[in-house]
Amino acid sequence: MRISVVGSGYVGLITSAGFAEKGHEVVCVDIDEAKVNMINSKKPPIFENGLQEIMDHVIPKYLKASLDLKDSIMNTDVTFICVGTPSDDDGSINLKYVKQVSAEIGEVLKNKEEYHVVVVKSTIIPGSTEDHVIPTLEEKSGKKAGKDFGVVMNPEFLREGVAIDDFMHPDRIVIGSLDSRCGDLIENLYFKFKSPVLRVSLKTAEMIKYTSNSLLAAKISFINEVGNICKKIGVDVYDVAKGVGLDHRIGQYFINAGPGFGGSCFPKDVKALVHKAQDLKVDTLLLDSVLEVNRRQPDVLLGLLKKSHDLKGMKVAVLGLAFKKDTDDMRESPAIPVIEGLLFEGAEVSAYDPQAMEHAKTIFGDKISFAGSVEEALRDSELAVIMTEWDEFKTIDFSNMKARNVFDSRHILNTDLLKDDVAYDGLCW
Repeated sequence: MRISVVGSGYVGLITSAGFAEKGHEVVCVDIDEAKVNMINSKKPPIFENGLQEIMDHVIPKYLKASLDLKDSIMNTDVTFICVGTPSDDDGSINLKYVKQVSAEIGEVLKNKEEYHVVVVKSTIIPGSTEDHVIPTLEEKSGKKAGKDFGVVMNPEFLREGVAIDDFMHPDRIVIGSLDSRCGDLIENLYFKFKSPVLRVSLKTAEMIKYTSNSLLAAKISFINEVGNICKKIGVDVYDVAKGVGLDHRIGQYFINAGPGFGGSCFPKDVKALVHKAQDLKVDTLLLDSVLEVNRRQPDVLLGLLKKSHDLKGMKVAVLGLAFKKDTDDMRESPAIPVIEGLLFEGAEVSAYDPQAMEHAKTIFGDKISFAGSVEEALRDSELAVIMTEWDEFKTIDFSNMKARNVFDSRHILNTDLLKDDVAYDGLCW
């Protein structure tokens, strides 16, 4: 099938590369000429495991990037909307990019005779496809949705770091459709995927995405709160979580305590669902607590550091800046408030991350120093704080530290392998 994908950000590029790898002809459309040139030159504008290999394989035979939206839509059968939906200050999502792209697609559909399907993959609050996308498409095209063109809501469930595998082998494929014709077409698009397909309404598909992310965020905040209790009791929350997770009703996923969740999805999506509930006059006691526990977790970490150390003038090595391993994404990363807290206490911070250094420089500028390696960050430091669970941090040699104080917020170090002169402490254990 011929596919156009609008937006070459995280979701758009993974979607484009994934469908191309499955043998579809894909054009990824973006207004950023630099990104378009990078993609056509087989250079990923984002870091994601396995993406480079797929781009090497599918470009230019199955995948190309373009600045020309009109030509891309006219020469494809399906268009995916994969543009950003940023949060406003009140927690609501901003639909300006979705509305803008919908209008531009509608203008093209006005002059296209063939049936075309528009698929929303951007995360938008329930009701948005019916209330905003469809009316905009109809107004600009002068055509009728369900008759002249189809509209589908097909949410993504990609985890940064393993997004390629998630796209290629999804747990489920959710297809919310305006009618059976467009729903059948998109289900056929996924015929090479050996995953269960769930056919639902547009609104239900939108709600599934928000419910899924909110539940996962709730599991993280729950285990972090339990972990804070475990710290006071003197037990390791990871041992507790293992015992709890063996119950098949609970499972072992997303019950790893740490400094809190971050990234582009969980914080934004929970806030958006809370805001929608407020508009509907529905109380959100649980979701409010999920956000509050997460907001406080970096403060819990800082409190433990201040209790054990006089941070003023102390040289602190912060290892890990991305919100999780295998990504360069620092959006809502707990490392940000932790570093800000260390600076407020008068510490001198040296930071290192295998992938997120350039992003960190735009956030902190010259407020901290940036090391080129773990060894450089640790050199002559008096405290090491592990903030991201990168595999390379599991076997660190702390011998070049001035004082070997190590705080592990991710439970990745094997304490049995640490030398006797290393003073080890953890967040929830």
